[in-house]
Amino acid sequence: MSRKYFITGIGTEVGKTIVSAIVTEALKADYWKPVQAGDLDNSDTHKLRRLVKNDETVFHDNAYALNTPMSPHAAADIDNVKIRVIDIKPPKTEKDLVIEGAGGLLVPLNDKETIIDLISKDHIVVLVSRHYLGSINHTLLSIEALKNRGIDKIGIIFSGEENPSTEDAIRKIGKVEVIGRIEEEPYFDEMVVSEYAEKFRKKLCEI
Repeated sequence: MSRKYFITGIGTEVGKTIVSAIVTEALKADYWKPVQAGDLDNSDTHKLRRLVKNDETVFHDNAYALNTPMSPHAAADIDNVKIRVIDIKPPKTEKDLVIEGAGGLLVPLNDKETIIDLISKDHIVVLVSRHYLGSINHTLLSIEALKNRGIDKIGIIFSGEENPSTEDAIRKIGKVEVIGRIEEEPYFDEMVVSEYAEKFRKKLCEI
């Protein structure tokens, strides 16, 4: 039975796209970013194509491709587009599907709906947490928001330098599975992504 993995973060620039590439490679899954805002010539889908080396992954088109690198609701206003969650239909595939969000869980899509409204109870959520002052709070708030929606298949991937105290607090208070941690690598290419894919595959399948 195919599974859907939703990749989200505790904020922007925490490593969602790298994690999306790793999870996609680990599972040889299909990839889909529902809403892309800005960088349409070098979008996250373009980046995944460069980072994923297996030949089974299908890269599906965005439901919304917006021109301005802003919050989706603001970018949509500039493009005179109305984003509606009801119109965002997952692509049909028999393989596992990796879905990459935009920003954090409560990033607005319109006046009423946010990124979390794209997540279903049957999704497996991979939450990317990067260490900074306040990241424990932001991570636990994200976990709480998911659990309040009845979404309880949650795994954490930490990115950046190790911080055992922070990671231990999140693990104990959040009561979620820790999939692993991505180091401060000098660069990411398909070989580095493949190495992490091998490392994380087992836990990704156990969530």
